[in-house]
Amino acid sequence: MSVRDRVAKTVERAGDDDGSGATGVGLTLLAAAIAAVLVLPLLWLVVDAAGLGTRAFELAVDSQTIDVLIRSVALVAIVTGASVLIGVPLAVLTVQGEIPFPRFWTVLIALPLAVPSYLGAFAFVSAFGPQGELVGFLEPLGIDALPSVYGFAGAAFVLTLYTYPYVFLTTRASLLSMDGSLVEAARTLNSGRWEAFRRITLPQILPGIAAGALLVALYALADFGTPNIMRVEVFTQFIYARYNAFARDYAALLSLQLLTVTVIILAIESRIGADDSGAYESGGDRGTADLELGAWRYPALLLPVAIALLAIGLPIAIFTMWLNTGGPGYQLGRLTFDWEYGFNSAYVALLAALVSVLVALPIAIGSATSDSRVAALADRAPYIGYATPGIVLAIALLSFSLDVLPSIYKTVPLLIFAYVVRFMPQAIGSIRTSTLQVDQKLVEAARTLGRSRLNAFRSVTLPLILPGVAAGAALVFLTTMKELPATLMLRPLGFETLVTYIWRVEEAGLYGQAAVPALVLVAISGLSMAVMLAQEGR
Repeated sequence: MSVRDRVAKTVERAGDDDGSGATGVGLTLLAAAIAAVLVLPLLWLVVDAAGLGTRAFELAVDSQTIDVLIRSVALVAIVTGASVLIGVPLAVLTVQGEIPFPRFWTVLIALPLAVPSYLGAFAFVSAFGPQGELVGFLEPLGIDALPSVYGFAGAAFVLTLYTYPYVFLTTRASLLSMDGSLVEAARTLNSGRWEAFRRITLPQILPGIAAGALLVALYALADFGTPNIMRVEVFTQFIYARYNAFARDYAALLSLQLLTVTVIILAIESRIGADDSGAYESGGDRGTADLELGAWRYPALLLPVAIALLAIGLPIAIFTMWLNTGGPGYQLGRLTFDWEYGFNSAYVALLAALVSVLVALPIAIGSATSDSRVAALADRAPYIGYATPGIVLAIALLSFSLDVLPSIYKTVPLLIFAYVVRFMPQAIGSIRTSTLQVDQKLVEAARTLGRSRLNAFRSVTLPLILPGVAAGAALVFLTTMKELPATLMLRPLGFETLVTYIWRVEEAGLYGQAAVPALVLVAISGLSMAVMLAQEGR
């Protein structure tokens, strides 16, 4: 018997003797219990909606409800389709196209994801709306009006501009991991460039496209700020208005309808993402650059340049101009910005990040070290909260706290709990990935030296997964800073943050007052983008 086999046998006996098997079961059950607590409040929507009795069906199929539902689904479909049409070609261009400085263009194309879409909508309305900055600039040329930026088309355009990077990044990841030699083989068999893409490349990258499209669809369905600023009523605004009109049971019913649409989107994506029977595995070169653009290599770069100017350049230019000149409404002196709002944002975001990491650790480690169904369920259950629109989660928590725990109604702990439910899966994914990369032989060696399971984790596993823990905490922190609907509805009375202040000045039309918090949020979002791109290799 080899030394390695003897060590393995010793560890196995030690595990049997010290109850580590029981510890593993306990960890799995703890993870399952935490996951159950996280998703339990959503069930309160059913309790509230049941109060409608026989009126529930009538309200669910009411003509106004159906109109808003159709409009919301149409917006999701158009934004998702447009994002695929933009994101996939750009991914192919940066991976397989022979363009200069591909890393620079990759970062530039992904950067729109660093701007919250409601800030983008804010900037577009300020630039292209009535009495907007661009109108004032064009007046000397005899142009005193521009086509309206408001409405369905404007909302779809802005949402597409800030969500297509989801498709770009996931498709790019699929292209980098695919076997490029298969495309070359198809080309040698006289297949045209388009035919080779359709028959070889597309089946391999389809799961990546579907994953990105899912993120776009969920974002577009759940977005609250952008449609509101662009003056198009979708389901999130419809729910918000009914709740503010004290129709709590009706809002709960509408929230359940929105959750149903979310489940349908998830089901569609799972069918597409799982349909990878056409994908091929091989040991050939990965992501081979085989797209010969020739004279088109430079004109092709006009698309990412135009998108970057609209999605990044325009908002930064508008907010910087307001910072220097004051902007509309700045001189009125109302709703003055206070840096306390930034402190409040950082405070709740830091708490959310810390709690998320602490809660995610047993779930992620249990999932990575156990193949039981309970562990798998505990790992996937929290993603229900991630897929749940923020406004739906907020209404569920408000109803739950009013009926069960009135003492936490609109308090910081309830707000933190909402952030954890929404964003903890980011920490789970990062920690789980890091745990899977830990060499278990190191843990086994520590156990053979007499370390307990807890001591082995503290001295061996934890130092190795700390980068993943830190990355997960950073993503939760940065995402929490930008969350609008949950913060708007769950914050304590008088508790202002960057996003709630921006929301107030937008509603008051005092755009100039938003310069500082908007630039701060853009910078914070840029850090989030840096964390995401830094993990691309992982």
